[in-house]
Amino acid sequence: MAWAWQYARMINTPYVLFLGDAPDPLSAKLAQGIKDWRPEASIGQIRLKDCHADMGLPDMTPRAAADAGAQTLVIGVANRGGVISKTWMDTLVEALEAGLDIASGLHNLLRNEERLVQAARANGRELHDVRLPTGTYPIADGKPRSGLRCLAVGSDCSVGKMYTMLALEKEMRKRQLKASFRATGQTGILITGKGVPLDAVVADFMAGAVEQLTPNNDPDHWDLIEGQGSLFHISYSGVSLALIHGGAPDALVVCHEPTRKHMRGLPEYPLPQLEDVRDSALSMARVVNPHCQVIGISVNTAGMSEEESGAYLVEVEQRMQLPCIDPFRYGAGRLVDALQDCQARRV
Repeated sequence: MAWAWQYARMINTPYVLFLGDAPDPLSAKLAQGIKDWRPEASIGQIRLKDCHADMGLPDMTPRAAADAGAQTLVIGVANRGGVISKTWMDTLVEALEAGLDIASGLHNLLRNEERLVQAARANGRELHDVRLPTGTYPIADGKPRSGLRCLAVGSDCSVGKMYTMLALEKEMRKRQLKASFRATGQTGILITGKGVPLDAVVADFMAGAVEQLTPNNDPDHWDLIEGQGSLFHISYSGVSLALIHGGAPDALVVCHEPTRKHMRGLPEYPLPQLEDVRDSALSMARVVNPHCQVIGISVNTAGMSEEESGAYLVEVEQRMQLPCIDPFRYGAGRLVDALQDCQARRV
């Protein structure tokens, strides 16, 4: 039996990823993140009728997943509001009865669902609520900290901010540079094993939680901070600003997904211009760190062909005069080069 990390309680791997009745692939971004960044821990998927997401993993029942060696069912789908749907309940109970634990990063907690609590108790299984702060956090004070920090900021939510920082960490470690991915959401926590579920922290303490997540470090060490939401998304702008002020970043990477017609979940709100995202984020970052720079543009081109992707990246790079790349599709090398240039200018 492989063991994952300490987060509240030990979470056993491997996983079977529960996609439920996801209405579209983006709704299953938690499952997609685990499958992309921890493929060795992802042995199958469970999908209900009308599910429109597919991780390309074997479809399984809870019993088949347990027989194949799965230890934990991870709820890999999030609906608007992040709630445990009643349509999932029979399958979740079946999983507990089959001998699987359940892990969830949703806002409403497994431990508050009496039917699940009873089934877990009866079958000796564990319920893991990842989106539950495990410590206490201070009020932010904005005092300078040693070390370097890079934050992903987005034109919208779910545009690739976590992927960008994970790709940066992978490339930096390949170069034997000092770097740590700092998870601020449930997917990042399930992938890496630690972090702060920032949108579950009381608002007054969010920036302080980010300060605590990115403490004093070696002068040449980079904290790569997972972004959340967007300053331009009226539903989630608060968590974005807390990350900017609590993170006190030395560098920003602007993240964007170009195929959308409007802000995620808000059809009446168009996507902002990249120039506005750059300028607004930089203005807010320089409140706490006057030396902050925007070092590059990260574009999620998953919905584009190779030809479309290449042309779009060239156009944005010429327009913004910044390195522009899809770090998951093409590698994060040019963004790491830009971070090293930023670091050299600070010395």
